[in-house]
Amino acid sequence: MKKVAVTGIGAVSPLGNSFEASWEAAKKGVSGIAPVTRFDASGIKWKVAGELKGFDASQYLSQKEISHLDPFVQYAVAASMMAVEDAGLARQLSAISYQLSEKDFRPKTNDYLTAGGVIIGSSRGGITTIENALALSSQLSAKRLSAFLMPSTSIGMAASYVAQKLGIKGYSLGISNACASGANAIGEACRLIKSGYAGPVLAGGAEAPVCRLCIEGYGVSGALSKINDSSASRPFDRTRDGFVLAEGACVLVLEDYEAALKRGAQIYGEIIGYGNTTDAYHMTRPNPEGEARAISTAIKEAGINIKDIDYISAHATSTPLGDKAETEAIKIAFGKKATEIPVSSVKSMTGHMLSASGAFEAAITLMSMREGIITPAINLKEKDTECNLNYVTEIKKAGIKNAISNSFGFGGVNAVLVFKRVD
Repeated sequence: MKKVAVTGIGAVSPLGNSFEASWEAAKKGVSGIAPVTRFDASGIKWKVAGELKGFDASQYLSQKEISHLDPFVQYAVAASMMAVEDAGLARQLSAISYQLSEKDFRPKTNDYLTAGGVIIGSSRGGITTIENALALSSQLSAKRLSAFLMPSTSIGMAASYVAQKLGIKGYSLGISNACASGANAIGEACRLIKSGYAGPVLAGGAEAPVCRLCIEGYGVSGALSKINDSSASRPFDRTRDGFVLAEGACVLVLEDYEAALKRGAQIYGEIIGYGNTTDAYHMTRPNPEGEARAISTAIKEAGINIKDIDYISAHATSTPLGDKAETEAIKIAFGKKATEIPVSSVKSMTGHMLSASGAFEAAITLMSMREGIITPAINLKEKDTECNLNYVTEIKKAGIKNAISNSFGFGGVNAVLVFKRVD
């Protein structure tokens, strides 16, 4: 089977409007969580979120496109364009000011990218646009609904519109597997390339769920934190009481390793394992055994041993049940070594970007391996006695050769990726 390299990363997150900016903020332990501005949250209990700040979609899309597309598609396009630039597959796409319509403008890309593929996951798709349309339809004097409502809000539109913008005519797939969707997209893209698919594959996740419907929906389910300040996301802390909803997108460029070397591409790292399991247990309650099986499956596919894992990027949403279950899963999978491996949580800074978190955390893991540092889990002031692993609370130097990134979701879906450093 072919080896799979990651050659490009693009992202928009609560920490920054590029992956570079987000990575620098993550190293500093910056919180991207702030009061909700997308709507009036004064009448509900949950008043903070991880929103993008100052994102300008017009750097990537025409005004006409912006008016027709849900924000989650806009975020996916932005992250994808930055990823292909980073991979050296297209030139200065995001630097172009789009004065032309989407029909007139087609980015200049090469034949290699054109023959490639796109796999992007999303949990909630175009829910913000759907909520706005429902509000509009309830008004007696309302104008008719947009003809773009249905196509622009579908889960698969992120992948298909990215393909349209970049002229990619190969494989296209939208994945909706709850919060594991972004990691699943990367894992499935990895398998596609391993099986012999020739072209590069863009893979990741995109979400724009910061709307009243989502925040109240997650809130009444008991999943959200009731803490209304920037410290609300507290993975593994004794006082944690739920996650903080966030938005964003992250896309990686995956290629056949030899093809990447041949064209002189930079290589962030190699994806060597992917575990995909389901708990078959409960709609919302996680099962440590199912999560542990995903970890073990991924490590087995990677062809390495548990002793070879140097770092764990935890799913760690800051929910009481979730963090406890993940701690137990790591203990099941790693045995006595579990308490020795450094563990961190990016969601302590970003909040939970749903599908985008799995992809973003994969990217952060790759950079941690590349630069030899581990970003901190912030807001962890008093460790829960039932969450007793080796959590990193300050930026730390570390020689990481192999690492895993965990992503779990409602329905008991589990996705784990294993990465190897390229020296």
